Amino acid sequence: MFNRTFGYILVAALAAGLGLLAARHFLGGDTAPAAPALQAVTLLPQPRDLPAFNLRQSDGTPLVAGELAGHWTLVFLGFTFCPDVCPTTLAELAQAQKQWQALPESTRPRVLFVSVDPDRDTPGKTGEYAHAFHPDTLAATADVPALEKFATSVGFVFMKVPGKNFEQNPQDYSVDHSANIAVLDPQGRLAGLIRPPFQPQAIASDLALLTAADRAP
Repeated sequence: MFNRTFGYILVAALAAGLGLLAARHFLGGDTAPAAPALQAVTLLPQPRDLPAFNLRQSDGTPLVAGELAGHWTLVFLGFTFCPDVCPTTLAELAQAQKQWQALPESTRPRVLFVSVDPDRDTPGKTGEYAHAFHPDTLAATADVPALEKFATSVGFVFMKVPGKNFEQNPQDYSVDHSANIAVLDPQGRLAGLIRPPFQPQAIASDLALLTAADRAP
């Protein structure tokens, strides 16, 4: 369960997102080019550049903004000790990824799993966890300040929640985090959002349409 403070932060984040959607509704087609009809993805009125970030991939190499260019990318925050939301979401995303296998690797949509529990999740462990769901999933983590900066840039929040025995056992904690999926466009900009419950078929269809539209003359 989310604690009260995290709830306040999440409400603020959702309000900001709703404000963007309201702007899109009132401003209409003048704020963005025509987009394909989508089932799961809610596009922002205008893609938003992300500030510079520096995460560490599962193979130890840096993950910086330029690494995400050229593909539509779905970003999900979580941690390997997550009891339900994370494994369920990664399993659903894996179903979508299987439907993209026929697309060219050079433009195939990607999934990025970012662990927000660096005290327990090393880059290698994060990668092992993510790859158990699908081998193509990108995995990364960083120290808490870098993670907070990245999470904020895509409209997400996370917070460590100590357990009852935390004082005696520092490993007794969980991490509350946003459950949405951020959608980055091939320029590495925040372009949209997917909210739960997730429908793998709809996600796969939407990302295939966005990829095809991006390649159209």
